[in-house]
Amino acid sequence: MMCYRFAPLHLDPQHQYCSIYTLFIDVSIINRIQLKVSLLEWPQRPDLPPVQYEPVLCSRASCKAVLNPLCQVDFRAKIWACNFCFQRNPFPPSYAGISEVNQPAELMPQFSTIEYIVQRGPPTPLVFLYVVDTCLEEEDLQALRESLQMSLSLLPPNALVGLITFGRMIQVHELSCEGIAKSYVFRGTKELAPKQIQEMLGLMKPAASGQQGRPLAPQDAATSCRFLQPVHKVDMNLTDLLGELQRDPWPVPQGKRPLRSTGIALSIAVGLLEGTFPNTGARVMLFMGGPPTQGPGMVVGDELKTPIRSWHDIQKDNARHMKKAIKYYEALANRAAVNGHSIDIYAFALDQTGLLEMKCLSNLTGGHIVMGDSFNTSLFKQTFQRVFSKDYNGEFHMAFGGVLEVKTSRELKVAGAIGPCVSLNSKGPCVSENELGVGGTCQWKICSLSPSTTLALYFEVVNQHNSPIPQGGRGAIQFVTQYQHSNTQRRIRVTTIARNWADAQSQIQHIESSFDQEAAAVLMARLGVFRAESEEGPDVLRWLDRQLIRLCQKFGQFNKDDPNSFRLSESLSLYPQFMFHLRRSPFLQVFNNSPDESSYYRHHFLCQDLTQSLIMIQPILYSYSFFGPPEPVLLDSSSILPDRILLMDTFFQLVIYHGETIAQWRKAGYQDMPEYENFKQLLQAPLDDAQEILQTRFPMPRYIDTEHGGSQARFLLSKVNPSQTHNNLYAWGQEAGAPILTDDVSLQVFMDHLKKLAVSSSA
Repeated sequence: MMCYRFAPLHLDPQHQYCSIYTLFIDVSIINRIQLKVSLLEWPQRPDLPPVQYEPVLCSRASCKAVLNPLCQVDFRAKIWACNFCFQRNPFPPSYAGISEVNQPAELMPQFSTIEYIVQRGPPTPLVFLYVVDTCLEEEDLQALRESLQMSLSLLPPNALVGLITFGRMIQVHELSCEGIAKSYVFRGTKELAPKQIQEMLGLMKPAASGQQGRPLAPQDAATSCRFLQPVHKVDMNLTDLLGELQRDPWPVPQGKRPLRSTGIALSIAVGLLEGTFPNTGARVMLFMGGPPTQGPGMVVGDELKTPIRSWHDIQKDNARHMKKAIKYYEALANRAAVNGHSIDIYAFALDQTGLLEMKCLSNLTGGHIVMGDSFNTSLFKQTFQRVFSKDYNGEFHMAFGGVLEVKTSRELKVAGAIGPCVSLNSKGPCVSENELGVGGTCQWKICSLSPSTTLALYFEVVNQHNSPIPQGGRGAIQFVTQYQHSNTQRRIRVTTIARNWADAQSQIQHIESSFDQEAAAVLMARLGVFRAESEEGPDVLRWLDRQLIRLCQKFGQFNKDDPNSFRLSESLSLYPQFMFHLRRSPFLQVFNNSPDESSYYRHHFLCQDLTQSLIMIQPILYSYSFFGPPEPVLLDSSSILPDRILLMDTFFQLVIYHGETIAQWRKAGYQDMPEYENFKQLLQAPLDDAQEILQTRFPMPRYIDTEHGGSQARFLLSKVNPSQTHNNLYAWGQEAGAPILTDDVSLQVFMDHLKKLAVSSSA
């Protein structure tokens, strides 16, 4: 398994975390414990500037690997041997001056990750297409208008921008008109083919006699498309147009939902970009305040007495519109992905909005999903502003049209990837027949990349009985990522890594010591979440339990049938704890979460980097007291004490919890008295730390301030390990802490059962 991180995409170097530095030789051992090769990138080196020339490729047509520091080089003969296929290749004439003391960057060990700037075709502008729901309350619509107007000032002057609004009807606004607002109106109930949409919008080149019309080429579109115009030309007009946006004029009878034609609006947006800027970096940004209620892609009817589907309805196969809507949005997502266009969803409403059906739009295209209660909140306003954040060069933290290709040495094959990508169905000698995630290919398309975009890649060792792997050999993997930088440059990033092979029978300690339990936990969690999308929850939990038991049986030290003798080495000791918290997480447990909430949580887990993913699995808990500086404490009920303030970071929420005594002092107003200045500082400390997280995280987390006995204390109580419950509250020797009213097992009980199963002679 491997997780590959693309962050950040301008000058930053390789980010790799290694789950297993030493690769298994014995395939039967790997398959038995269900733990394949695991590697991740780590951020341990300074920034490396990109080089401005083309990479040197292997001449073998089936290989095409890029020259890298692991290649053997004959400087006298000016020949290099590919470390993947062993083909001997001559250097190009421009490398005539190389020698052992004058090497190009790609042969230096510190450039195992290198980025090339290449000149291929004319530069194309960035495209941003806003798709805005007008069936909002006036307060929400006003807040959204202001945020969209603000975003125009953050876009580059040459970026193209467009606007589609929808309610019962869909309006595609023409931006090249001076002094008059002009738009094309579509019915929200009639599905149109892409060619029909392009013809109606005038995006087809006039046909010569006897010939069919054809879509505009990108350079034609940039000058002639009335619906996508450079920001510097239409800034004033579009600002006025956004300011004048009105609520959908169609009346909404009592007991009915507004009629939203979200499906057709998105179809028109995808068709507009298909006809004008195919294979060009573009974002469709959908802002919606409720579920689609009419036309293709509808999620629920307009009758308020009919509630939107719940998990109970889905399990009983009683979600009338779900399957048809999912099929419709998947077709749209695949059309967008083929052309390299990403779709962002900003869903802000008190009820569900249909994210379960629409999640594929962002999951397959690398778009953002942001969910909240209202557009008139700092959560939306600040998160939306961070989409357009820039680096120290004034360039966006985003990239477009990425294609990742993986090359492996002969002993390894790639089984698949899990993350915001689609398969390019590129078969090759390094593609495994056994698929994990999106498999059957060695190339994936990632329409949009951000500093935290992460792919998990899974590999297997091929059967080596016909060609044994030599002792002391190395397995190599190369990642070649082509993408469009936010400054419109085309770039190629190449990362090449190698790890030693080790025999799983005689060198098990080497494998054990190089195991990165944090990376492995995230990789296994991604597999679990991927399976949870198509399998029943209990089946996924049983599968995770089996993998954990097999791992403990292989690497644990114990006497048969003696649970008390079981020990795990330090490099594996935290792994069972991660699995315990994963089993209780909202990624695998849907109880008390709506289908939309589960889809939102899973989307971010499959996109974020290692550190953020670990926070999602096992939240961080800090304790503040009079007895010293803030300190991290166990995510356990024993940490909830009357004279402590706790700060919990779950990635999606930031919870500040005041213990019983602290809450009473705060209510009494001691912090306002001069003699209790230290208490005032204690109350302020977690607020300052929370503010630091709130200012940097994307999406902005929900901020919760609660206290002992408060209704929102449930956010903390549901996450901590329930070592003290109402069942064992008065047990002898029980430590101080807050009892949790739950029937969930504690980590201690979980570990006791794991030990029994791992040491059992019948297992």
